[in-house]
Amino acid sequence: MTTDPDLPCLPLDSPRWHELEHAYGKATDMPALLRQLAPLPPTGPDDEPWFSLWSALAHQGDVYPASFAAVPHVVRALALAPDRASAGYLQFPAWIEICRKRHDITAPSDLREAYFTALAALPRLIAAAAVRQWDDEFLACAMAALAAVKGTGDVAEAALELTPEVAGDFLAWLDDR
Repeated sequence: MTTDPDLPCLPLDSPRWHELEHAYGKATDMPALLRQLAPLPPTGPDDEPWFSLWSALAHQGDVYPASFAAVPHVVRALALAPDRASAGYLQFPAWIEICRKRHDITAPSDLREAYFTALAALPRLIAAAAVRQWDDEFLACAMAALAAVKGTGDVAEAALELTPEVAGDFLAWLDDR
């Protein structure tokens, strides 16, 4: 099941990657990591390329110019098989958008269109993933991605934390209010 794999992206061989910054300096290492996303690899938090992508592009809640160039590649990989993708393909773009809004960061002008086009594709890709069984993590990341795309960063961030246990505690708190 392929959905919109032709999303606009900064080409991985573009010299622009040598100018873009991430947490550790120039983003020259990002194209090689992003190439590993298709076909969909395992996505445990310590698996590569995810560990390196997260640590460089969403370091301790900070985002960088290279973060905005990477999101369309992540969403493009998700679009190749939304029914098989793991939660990280939704969590990563959601978190970049949460952090962008939290810190009031403007995406670089030459990356803005591709970034926001990729975010706009997420609801359609989440719907395409509905054909499969979702675990709690995928559900939380799907809710967070929808909220982030719709501009509610606080709700998106809360959704990432909404495990069944936390939801129960929240409902109990709400009843006690």
